[in-house]
Amino acid sequence: MKHKTEKLVIIGSGPGGLTAAIYAARGGLNPLVVAGREAGGQLMLTTDVDDFPGFDQGIQGPELMSKMRKQAERFGTRFIQEDVETVNLENPPFIVKTENHELRTKLLIIATGASAMWLGLESEQRLIGRGISACAVCDALFFKNKNVIVVGGGDTAMRESYHLSKVCKKVTIVHRRGKLRAQEALQKLVKARSNVNFTYNKEIIEFIGQSKLEGVKLKDTQNGQTSNVPIDGVFVAIGHRPNTGFLKGQLDLDEKGYIIVEDGVKTSVAGVFVAGDVSDHKYRQAVTAAGAGCKAALEAEEYLEKLR
Repeated sequence: MKHKTEKLVIIGSGPGGLTAAIYAARGGLNPLVVAGREAGGQLMLTTDVDDFPGFDQGIQGPELMSKMRKQAERFGTRFIQEDVETVNLENPPFIVKTENHELRTKLLIIATGASAMWLGLESEQRLIGRGISACAVCDALFFKNKNVIVVGGGDTAMRESYHLSKVCKKVTIVHRRGKLRAQEALQKLVKARSNVNFTYNKEIIEFIGQSKLEGVKLKDTQNGQTSNVPIDGVFVAIGHRPNTGFLKGQLDLDEKGYIIVEDGVKTSVAGVFVAGDVSDHKYRQAVTAAGAGCKAALEAEEYLEKLR
């Protein structure tokens, strides 16, 4: 049976993927979005979004994603609510396989994002967006003049702590080891801040609170003793994992698994473009992902014109 070949398939339905869909649909590419079983990206775990342009009173993360999806649908974007299992990018048309579909496409935009690495506690999942965050740039102002904890000892933890120290009353870095592993320059930068303290050889084993974070239970990694500490907010800063497992051997990835890009959105395979956190290990913002989605769609449209 002959398969229909799409003009454009977009993998991912966060701000990058949906913005790409809006621009591509308006450009006549009739995009098909493979949204994933858990559609919407990391903003689906975010309550108040105050830094996305156009919402002077802020907006809830899931509501913003819903509005972006409806906007894409208004211009004719189609959606498949499944995860991608494999892709074949050896030659166009590219093949994208999901649980129930085998798609063929002339162009591909990958916007699968990156997932914050969490501690894996049941109490943590309950309170994400209710006092627990993984993005200081996104959420610092919600904790202005309050006391917060940053979990981690690497570069990410230092950058988050430095940003938070400008806004929060007190920042306590909790690290499960006795020594930080962040770059020395970043350590010095953070240690120079008078409102930043360090707690070594401790780990969070429980988050306290039902509908809102009230405190944490810390365990000493050396003697096993536990203590409860009241706190206004916790920022988990142990890194991010790009969602690129299905791309190994198909695209050039860096040592951490992020897609390597040229000119912002072009990949190592002609006709395959990228948008958002799946290639961005620095900014990781909804607005930068959306901007990349716009660029990816415009590049895809231009590439298709050249093929003609």
